[in-house]
Amino acid sequence: MNTNLILDVDSYKVSHWLQYPPDTTAMYSYVESRGGKYPITVFFGLQYILKRYLIQPIQPWMVEEANSLLTAHGLPFNYEGWRYIAEDLKGRLPVRIKAVPEGSVIPIHNVLMTVESTDTKVFWLVSWLETLLMRVWYPTTVATQSWHLKKLIYESLLRTADDPDSEINFKLHDFGARGVSSLESSGIGGLAHLVNFQGSDTVQALVYGQKYYNSPMAAYSIPAAEHSTITAWGREGEVLAYQNMLTQFAKSGSVLAVVSDSYDLWNAIDHLWGDYLREQVLDSGATVVIRPDSGNPMEIVAKTLEKLEARFGSKLNSKGYRVLNAVRVIQGDGVDEESITAILKKTESLGFSSTNLAFGMGGALLQKVNRDTQKFAMKCSEITVAGEAIPVYKDPITDPSKTSKKGRLSLVKNQFGYQTVPNSSEDLLEVVYENGQLLQGQSLDTIRQRAWPRNT
Repeated sequence: MNTNLILDVDSYKVSHWLQYPPDTTAMYSYVESRGGKYPITVFFGLQYILKRYLIQPIQPWMVEEANSLLTAHGLPFNYEGWRYIAEDLKGRLPVRIKAVPEGSVIPIHNVLMTVESTDTKVFWLVSWLETLLMRVWYPTTVATQSWHLKKLIYESLLRTADDPDSEINFKLHDFGARGVSSLESSGIGGLAHLVNFQGSDTVQALVYGQKYYNSPMAAYSIPAAEHSTITAWGREGEVLAYQNMLTQFAKSGSVLAVVSDSYDLWNAIDHLWGDYLREQVLDSGATVVIRPDSGNPMEIVAKTLEKLEARFGSKLNSKGYRVLNAVRVIQGDGVDEESITAILKKTESLGFSSTNLAFGMGGALLQKVNRDTQKFAMKCSEITVAGEAIPVYKDPITDPSKTSKKGRLSLVKNQFGYQTVPNSSEDLLEVVYENGQLLQGQSLDTIRQRAWPRNT
């Protein structure tokens, strides 16, 4: 925990303390999604930022290190201000943060959190912390995308499955750990996905769930093969590799996944799984999930379903869709919103239930998002000068979409849904951090229930 919080800043902010009007004593800013790909956001990840970073006290060595680095960088560092925080305030950051409860599903263009100063001597700290606090865009955007994909898959299950609610939580599996830029991204990004689902191969998400969101076990996985565990047996021994998977893991009631396209997927299904190993699969009582990993996702999944049905058979469920016996399919290559949509549509058109499918999503889940996916911004909306609170805002003639809100803001819910209004006693934003202290914590279970109340 030796991160120097002072240095987690954009260079230009270091000189901002000299740029505000004389006699400025307070600042108030807010965070919102100004639009983007999805019409709503699922707010998540602030508690992690607060626990990991903002409850850490500022220490004198941090001030000295920052002073040395930033003055050499060519900037006027506020040495006295930071020494005041480190010594007089005992390192506690004098700001108050209010936020919508995590897991809340909020339409875009609404305030999600506010940050305000609590000490007149260092009001500029609100702006300094923007660099760090704005990173809430990442877990919020991952949770938002994951939520929309859950809704997409759930709607297909409603049409084609007997028990959509019992199936949905394991339909989109996180394969993204190796596709992100850092361990931290895999942890908080992977956990953001688990606001909506309970299947993941991103182990750091489990660690972050335990450490920051009071979740003893945030997700589950199953034994699964990779190409090396198949090709290690040689092309001639492909069937032995599959047989070994059954011997090791296929017990009554168990689930295992086997990548089957190392050589010839169709031969593997028709002859190795569907002929040589068929009785062993059926007798085991296990569910064997076949994973194709190449080719056009929609076409490959459709053909895989048809071939598996020809070998293992199927049953009609209560909605008139076919469910395979003993086998399932997971598509883990080229998975994104577009391919999921196409696969589900094709599967339904062939008369197969979405019960037969699961998806594994990697880089597109955790990495192919950015701050502009949902157009996140943190803007100052009020400043106090000479004792007078002044609403402030930007209104660029060149881009009206960037017009910011002014004054103190509240999020309320009325007959029109969620709305951002001037300061209200019915504010849904809650104080979560004040003067160096985390004032409340939320569990992952509570957040999940808030994001997807169908599960409650």
